[in-house]
Amino acid sequence: MQNALIIGILVGLLCPVIGCLLIVQRMALLGDVIAHSVLPGLSISFFLGIDFLIGAFISGILGAGLIAWIRSQSKIKADAAMALTFSSFFALGVLLITVLKNKIDLDSFLFGDILAATELDILKTLVVTILIFLLIKIFYKELLFYTFDKTGAQAMGLPVDTMHIVFMIAVTLTIIVSMQAVGVILVIALMIGPALSAYLLVKQLHHMLLLSSALGALSSITGVYLSYFYNLPSGPAIVLVSSTVFLLVFLSRLNR
Repeated sequence: MQNALIIGILVGLLCPVIGCLLIVQRMALLGDVIAHSVLPGLSISFFLGIDFLIGAFISGILGAGLIAWIRSQSKIKADAAMALTFSSFFALGVLLITVLKNKIDLDSFLFGDILAATELDILKTLVVTILIFLLIKIFYKELLFYTFDKTGAQAMGLPVDTMHIVFMIAVTLTIIVSMQAVGVILVIALMIGPALSAYLLVKQLHHMLLLSSALGALSSITGVYLSYFYNLPSGPAIVLVSSTVFLLVFLSRLNR
């Protein structure tokens, strides 16, 4: 339970921050695509006996890169490219699990198993959380410019392409370290739920980042305790708490 609470808090702090950046850039579905794109790399990592973080990271980046390549080389819109990549990578992952005869617990992969979190899982999540928070703190002004006006940022000489790559890496790492807690399917809900709640309550990005992290951590703690006392699956419990908070915020902001 101690490990579950610690990793739940870390994931609750980290996921909504990335979710805020995805929302304001109108790229929320990209997180979902990357989340499902990690499955082939995960399967190959298990087969080769290496750390799943390596394979999942490479696979997730390839998924994001494929979307960018399809968009740049054709008139296909982003949503269509995302839908194709999402389904193709997920199907490839399931196929590889069967062909390579990997003993991957798909239920844990899809829906999480936060009670199985180890000290190593916590360390990985902590390192990624600190790294991403430091990058946002140091380059906040550039990130703010890039987020709301990519054309203007490029005209001012900012390395827009590099910033995009770094952002994709941050999204991928966030999804990978969060899979243990809530699973690959529900991680997107934890990213977007607290971020949307904060989006409805505040107007400035830095306020949105702070508030969404607080809501995410609160959702994680509440979800873990609910799963413990009422024998509920932890990942869905965390996400449903987050969704309930959003619903309450949404109803409170109607007609305002």
